[in-house]
Amino acid sequence: MSQKNSIGFGIMGCGRIAKRHADILHSGEVTAGHLVAVCDPQGDRAKTFSDTYETPGFLSLSEMLAAHGDDIQAVSILTESGNHADHAVEVARAGKHVIVEKPMALTLQDADRMIEECDKAGVKLFVVKQNRYNLPVQLARKAFEAGYFGKIISGSVRVRWRRDQYYYDQDDWRGTWEMDGGVFANQASHHVDLLQWFMGNPVSVYAKSRAALADIECDDTGAALIEFENGATGIVEATTAARPLNLEGSLSILGEKGTVVIGGFAVNEIQTWAFEDEAAMKMIEADGGKHNDNPKDVYGFGHQRYLNNVADAILGEKASLVDGLEGRKSLELVSAIYESIESGKEVQLRYRQHHSRLGRRS
Repeated sequence: MSQKNSIGFGIMGCGRIAKRHADILHSGEVTAGHLVAVCDPQGDRAKTFSDTYETPGFLSLSEMLAAHGDDIQAVSILTESGNHADHAVEVARAGKHVIVEKPMALTLQDADRMIEECDKAGVKLFVVKQNRYNLPVQLARKAFEAGYFGKIISGSVRVRWRRDQYYYDQDDWRGTWEMDGGVFANQASHHVDLLQWFMGNPVSVYAKSRAALADIECDDTGAALIEFENGATGIVEATTAARPLNLEGSLSILGEKGTVVIGGFAVNEIQTWAFEDEAAMKMIEADGGKHNDNPKDVYGFGHQRYLNNVADAILGEKASLVDGLEGRKSLELVSAIYESIESGKEVQLRYRQHHSRLGRRS
């Protein structure tokens, strides 16, 4: 595809996750998109990315757009979670489409501001939830939409990863309430999204957490019990205190007529596929074994598929799977989890944030 029919991407923030985005965009894995330029206020990071990906590097969004604004149609915001909203608004007001990594923000007020500003500017807002694009998850979703599960009884996600003190010490914002949030807001954000995608609207949550091993403000270990509108029960178990290595990122969905368990360390491996309906059982055979991914890290392969969807949606060829309103749903549940942790009480959805420190500015 010629570049005139290809979406030009800029990257704002050259930290850990930015390498994943840059690798995909620079390598041509997004058929309708390409990397144009990067920016980061830390000059050494911007230069490293500029040198690695042979693309211009800048210290700010304004500088990047002044130099390459005509070539950039979308900007991936890969900065600290607590800064996502301000940066999204800046990008939207510049007339560029917004791609923001999880969580989209740390407060519902910021999420609403992002949605409003993008609507006002007439640009699209995409929230990165790449695990929805994992092949095993996509297969389970097809079974779900076909009704093979029947009535959903319960669901659970487990995140058992290793993030030692070195990880948190790499940047002073990591593990803080103002800029990062704890294990539910950061590492388990994608898994909470998956659980809600299958289970529907939550009505209440009760949660507990603590900092088990890491010396941080926030939690590194916790569990949440969720009641959903359809009567189903959900459980979120999340920790970054697994030692000595990453163990799993998993999703289990139990229905009256079928059960699916997707395990691996990146929700990438079907471990149980059991249905009463023979047509559901044959979905595995029809898939030809493509349902199991084997990624080398916890990011999996979903980012490539997600960014392809973003490019196609901007070009008007496909609908977006996770827009701002869809991304807000899991943020509301995560925020309610922290409200419960801080208050020590079961929290009813829809609520106003009173106790949760998540995203609170000092």
